[in-house]
Amino acid sequence: MKSIVKIFKYIKPYRVFAVLSVSSNIIQVVLHLLSILAFLPLLSLLFGDAEPVTVKPEFDISSDYLEAMFNYKMTPYIESNGQEGALLFVCVVVSALFFLKNLFRYFAKFFIATIRSGVVRDIRRDVYDKILVLPLAYYSEEKKGDIISRITGDVQEIEWSIMNSLEMLFRDPISIIASLFFMIGINAELTVFAFILLPISGFIIGRIGKSLKRTSTKLQVRMGELLSNVEETLTGLRIIKAFNAEEQANEKFKGINEIYRNTMLSMFRKRDLASPMSEFLGATVMMLLVWYGGNMVFDASTNFTGPRFLAFIAMFFQLLTPAKSLSTAYYNIQKGAASTERIDAVLEAENKIKENTSPEELISFKTAIQFDHVNFSYGETPVLKDINITIEKGKTIALVGQSGGGKSTMVDLLPRFYDPKSGEIRLDGHPITNYKIKDLRALMGIVSQQSILFNDTIFNNIALGIDYPTLEEVIEAAKIANAHEFIEKMPNGYQTNIGDGGGKLSGGQKQRISIARAVMKNPPIMILDEATSALDTESEKLVQDALYKLMENRTSIVIAHRLSTIQHADEIIVMQDGEVAERGTHDELIAQNGVYKKLTDLQTFT
Repeated sequence: MKSIVKIFKYIKPYRVFAVLSVSSNIIQVVLHLLSILAFLPLLSLLFGDAEPVTVKPEFDISSDYLEAMFNYKMTPYIESNGQEGALLFVCVVVSALFFLKNLFRYFAKFFIATIRSGVVRDIRRDVYDKILVLPLAYYSEEKKGDIISRITGDVQEIEWSIMNSLEMLFRDPISIIASLFFMIGINAELTVFAFILLPISGFIIGRIGKSLKRTSTKLQVRMGELLSNVEETLTGLRIIKAFNAEEQANEKFKGINEIYRNTMLSMFRKRDLASPMSEFLGATVMMLLVWYGGNMVFDASTNFTGPRFLAFIAMFFQLLTPAKSLSTAYYNIQKGAASTERIDAVLEAENKIKENTSPEELISFKTAIQFDHVNFSYGETPVLKDINITIEKGKTIALVGQSGGGKSTMVDLLPRFYDPKSGEIRLDGHPITNYKIKDLRALMGIVSQQSILFNDTIFNNIALGIDYPTLEEVIEAAKIANAHEFIEKMPNGYQTNIGDGGGKLSGGQKQRISIARAVMKNPPIMILDEATSALDTESEKLVQDALYKLMENRTSIVIAHRLSTIQHADEIIVMQDGEVAERGTHDELIAQNGVYKKLTDLQTFT
């Protein structure tokens, strides 16, 4: 039931609709029970057992009072219209009760639909919000396909399993309690006998439900694996085709798909067992009741008549139906509980990038950035070791060195994509952890080696994160990035959709859009991570020219493999195995005849 408790917090904003739904269900149940009880005098009329009642019965909360009161009202009607007229009247009353019952049943569904759709929307919103908040380190340990599975398949499972059971949870307990009340009024002894039998069937149903939850958990995990495989295939489709690996990829997918199919088959078999099992157990209980109650009817000393026995059986059927629905709801909740737990794993994941509770004001960058004895590692693998660097405002600092040397990790620490394991990074003399993350990142623009663009228009990609951008501002940014000319030639200009990941653009065009986006932000600190390494010579020249414009009057941190692009940097820092191996200007490092000199010689030779 923990799953239901967690879902209830999402129902709270819709409490008005919940009250209306519960009220409609209560009215529906009462009307339904009254329609069944109305058959008791109807049966008495048919069997000729109805005795005239001329004295108004005293009020009592029992079925005897309801029957006596009905007969009291019907006695003058029967005398005036005969049994045939009374029978017609009872049939009309029962029909009217059924009409009103179904009307309120619709109202109950009408109000519950608002809750159901709203809760699912809110869960999906919260998961997406959490996805945006969690640090990048979280995603290095999780599969993207599994995250997608949680926000799609698992939320859908909650909608179909738990939310679909909400109406039963609101309605059926009321129906059971009301039915039980009237059953006790008809015959308390027979009711006690019935409730000795029901817990036995409930125990069997519960055992199947627990097994179903375990299988459902496995199924959701398998779905995550399946989506991860599809996501990897789509991302690496070019490589799969280039290496003729289609058959190998297909075999891998077939294996994962077969495991998913077997797990799903197991879940279906357990779930489909629920209805026949509960129906069989219900029928067994019913036959035992018929045997026990029938003997009471045969025993004249019990004063238990045939019509009352039939009314009891009809009432027990009314109890059995919601009891069966509750067992189905229990199965569904157990099945959906697995999805709830997987979603909770995301919602309750710890965000290790902590926001300062009393942040200092950060409006501008004034003096310098300092790395003070900074150490960082991914798990147990050290990446940065005792880094001590000062980057003064307005300077261009280049980071060079072998791949895996820690260059990209260093710049990822600045906007707090990660936090150091030890040491401190300071901005204008204050630890960056003292500032709001949003304010800190507002000072920085990033252009990476891989252009991250979105399936949207060029205008929206350039104006990403900007409130109320104008076309003039976007065009100005594009001109500085040497992108305006090719954008104008696009079918719809700045309103052209560039496809998934900017797939409709060339590498150089994508990179210039990324630079225009950074220009549009107009940050005082620029981080350029291998911004030209993946481009051809012509595109590189255009992009490099755009980068020079971008770096004007800004503090720039440039990661570069092509050393020719950073020779005019104010300082070049050579990274090796996570440590600062050398530092200085281009000429100073050449004169040292060390690691940097070897790198330049290799590139010159190449």
